[in-house]
Amino acid sequence: MVKNSFISVISQEEKEENKGSVEFQVFRFTNKIRRLTSHLELHRKDYLSQRGLRKILGKRQRLLSYLSKKNRIRYKELISHLDIRESKTR
Repeated sequence: MVKNSFISVISQEEKEENKGSVEFQVFRFTNKIRRLTSHLELHRKDYLSQRGLRKILGKRQRLLSYLSKKNRIRYKELISHLDIRESKTR
């Protein structure tokens, strides 16, 4: 499992100031998702981790949809920095 391959787009002083911002929360969820994905590649039958991954994916998706409705420019910048593909709209 690779531990140091996670991204650090947000600088340290921004982390301390904006822990409640939508961008920071999406950043943290993305790191958790990548860590859980690499864990599940090794442990395929870890069903509790699969459930946790699905819950985090749902939370991140809700935050991203909120951000896309409120500020489309910040949303586009965030998904380009985090290298997340844009979700399909219904």
